[in-house]
Amino acid sequence: MGVISDTHGVLDPRVSEVFKGVAHIIHAGDVGTPDVLAGLSRIAPVTAVRGNMDSGALAWDLPQQAVVEVCGVRFLVEHDRETLLRALDPRAVGVDVVVTGHSHSPSVDWSDGLLYLNPGAAGRRRFHLPKAVALVGVLPGREGPERMVPQIVVLEEGSARR
Repeated sequence: MGVISDTHGVLDPRVSEVFKGVAHIIHAGDVGTPDVLAGLSRIAPVTAVRGNMDSGALAWDLPQQAVVEVCGVRFLVEHDRETLLRALDPRAVGVDVVVTGHSHSPSVDWSDGLLYLNPGAAGRRRFHLPKAVALVGVLPGREGPERMVPQIVVLEEGSARR
């Protein structure tokens, strides 16, 4: 599973190599342009949600939230983690992974058996944060959180400069 967010209209060419062979791609919003989704769909099927910076027809075409199951793992996707958690309890939806973006800061957090994953931002690098995406491997024959192996893949290092 490839996970990406905050491309803001730019699809880094390194993404296709990182996502080569994934079964599915999740885009957690701030897509920017339909070209980004078209590029990703040449790699694997894509599930995408809209972000706060998506506008026009793209924003109308993308849902605010999505649930997708891949390899027996259920993913809940919404752009902003805080908005999502104010609206619902992810465990009540019966998901294994919560994917968000928005902060541009990659993170992997486990809480009560759920994986909370933010792949960071993959568009133009902003702030002092790295340009990154994520992969989620699913181990066959395992149950529960032990079957998921998340990995942040840094495309370009951040710097301390502001």
